[in-house]
Amino acid sequence: MIAVLDYGIGNLRSAEKALVHLGADACLVTDPEVVAGAQGVVVPGVGAFGPCADALHRSGMREAALDAVDRGVPFLGICIGFQLLYEGSEEAPGVKGLGILDGTVRALPPGVKSPQMQWNQLSRVGSSESVLLAGLGEQPWVYFVHSYAPEMTDAVVATCDYGGRSSLPQSEAGSAELNSTRRSRVLQGSPRSRTSSPSSTRARTVRLHVPRLVTRTGPRTPELV
Repeated sequence: MIAVLDYGIGNLRSAEKALVHLGADACLVTDPEVVAGAQGVVVPGVGAFGPCADALHRSGMREAALDAVDRGVPFLGICIGFQLLYEGSEEAPGVKGLGILDGTVRALPPGVKSPQMQWNQLSRVGSSESVLLAGLGEQPWVYFVHSYAPEMTDAVVATCDYGGRSSLPQSEAGSAELNSTRRSRVLQGSPRSRTSSPSSTRARTVRLHVPRLVTRTGPRTPELV
């Protein structure tokens, strides 16, 4: 069973429906004890870092999420859910994230339009192949909707150029793979698309615990991968 953590905030039902649509045994979970038996864990989130972090803590799901990561359970953070994997965010000074990934989520640099709402092209970081970018080509196009970006760390597998390099995990379009053995199965991502479209279903789904990305072949023609 894939547990979609229901902590009272975020795109919960969309994440659950996407998984179920593809045949996954997924359900919204409000009991931390149920999370302990899950084969995969998904943390959605919509809105702002502070309220999401607070809701995760009050619901008892913060410790459940950390326990899942420590046990090596495949773990996916979506949208604000992936931002919560970092230590904190400039959007909510003093509010602690899960601290699974080092660094702080920061506002996009001055002089650029915020949020970034557009197709943008990814550039891979390093020579190793990321399982989440496999088969997408060297510079795939993905759609971004974000105002904040985490700091560049060893966890980043791709970046986009928007007023300076912006790491892929924070940009709501992809994943991070950790070098740490203890937390090596943490994945992040949130490709953005209309909820009613087939691309949204594919983009927001974990298939074999791997998020699928929305890409495109050119400026006007989206395609699914």
